[in-house]
Amino acid sequence: MRNEHPERSGEGLWLFAHNREFFISYDDFPWFREQTISSIINVEEHAPGHYYWPDIDVDLSQEIIEHPEPFPLSAKIT
Repeated sequence: MRNEHPERSGEGLWLFAHNREFFISYDDFPWFREQTISSIINVEEHAPGHYYWPDIDVDLSQEIIEHPEPFPLSAKIT
């Protein structure tokens, strides 16, 4: 059973995991902005607090999601 469950909003998406909610802003994580729902909900937790979206090859830790400011974008949108 998977405990991750993303939901999309106008400003980003919500990731529900381990009885917590994490907001993933499109401004901070622009790779999600134009993705399909099926790509967004296809998320895996490879290690505790480390999430991977295989359809778009994006992986984020809980720390990066909660505090994106110290982590500048290192990929370009294609």
